[in-house]
Amino acid sequence: MEALTDKAAIPFDQIRERAYEIWERNHRPAGFEIEFWLLAERELRAERERKRGGETGGRSGVEEASS
Repeated sequence: MEALTDKAAIPFDQIRERAYEIWERNHRPAGFEIEFWLLAERELRAERERKRGGETGGRSGVEEASS
């Protein structure tokens, strides 16, 4: 149950701001609110996981490939 709590911990305002940025980058199309919201959530979760991996000494394939 803790994993679900961690995923739900992304603040609403942070998701909203990221979704708005994505919407603007895509020239403000109408009708894509849900897609941009979900993409924002996905990006923020991925960023959080990358940060956690760095804190615990984990390495991603991207880091290894660029070394």
